Amino acid sequence: MYHSNRFLNLTVKTLAAGLCAAAIAAPAQAAPLKIGMSFQELNNPYFVTMKEALEQAAGSMGAQVVITDARHDVSKQISDVEDMVQKKIDILLLNPTDSVGIQNAVKSAKKAGVVTVAVDAQAQGPIDSFVGSKNYDAGVMACDYLAKNIGSSGDVAILDGIPVVPILERVRGCKAALAKYPGIKIVSVQNGKQERATALTVTENILQANPKLKGIFSVNDTGSLGALSAIEASGKDVKLTSVDGAPDAIKALQKPNSKFIATSAQYPRDQVRLALAIAMAKKWGANVPASVPVDVKLIDKAGAKSFNW
Repeated sequence: MYHSNRFLNLTVKTLAAGLCAAAIAAPAQAAPLKIGMSFQELNNPYFVTMKEALEQAAGSMGAQVVITDARHDVSKQISDVEDMVQKKIDILLLNPTDSVGIQNAVKSAKKAGVVTVAVDAQAQGPIDSFVGSKNYDAGVMACDYLAKNIGSSGDVAILDGIPVVPILERVRGCKAALAKYPGIKIVSVQNGKQERATALTVTENILQANPKLKGIFSVNDTGSLGALSAIEASGKDVKLTSVDGAPDAIKALQKPNSKFIATSAQYPRDQVRLALAIAMAKKWGANVPASVPVDVKLIDKAGAKSFNW
């Protein structure tokens, strides 16, 4: 397994030049390279940013790109992948909505000789590599910061999400961080579905049921913005942390007296560019790492001033 900082330093910073060089050095093809990417959702700025970065990288090589949105429906995602395989894609970048359920589609791609790299969320089956954030670390960072900022004691709630591996890992990391503070008690774990409107309603219920609440951890920034609206409307002094580093969340962090105090930022552009570079290397015969974990970074109000995806 590669250490992500070193791998990123060697790969991401030189990726544009590297991709162009690889494209020139690659065996001649009768047709342009065809890249398919199946997203679990595109109703999220994180994945939209990833999509744009892929299109830019592919465009620089003259490659064709096929993009699909599973809308968190594994049956649709399986159908989307099978359709891409029928369209003779060379590379599949897969962001699974169900790590286990997508297995048959991965097998279909393998059988057709398609290089497959899972991105952001792991996929079961014969994938060639996986590129994703250190989600456990993201949960640890956000919840350790939350604990310290509520005085290391008090009631805390977790705004959970869809049970895919990245979300599960963030919650596991959060719980591990909070367990180090004997004075902190997790009083509620509720599913906000990573959606702003749902998270708002769920947070309103959490606040009403837990009048002594001092902190909330949200598994993603989209949900955290709904939670923030509920906290602000309640007038309560409840601190909030999250994961992603989304533009709207970065803005919210910088507002005076914001209850939103930190987010563990991911790097969607780097993830998809790394995934594409690894897939291309694999297609042209190179040995590639089975997994490339990408570091996350805690962004608080001070750090938000200079951070962007």
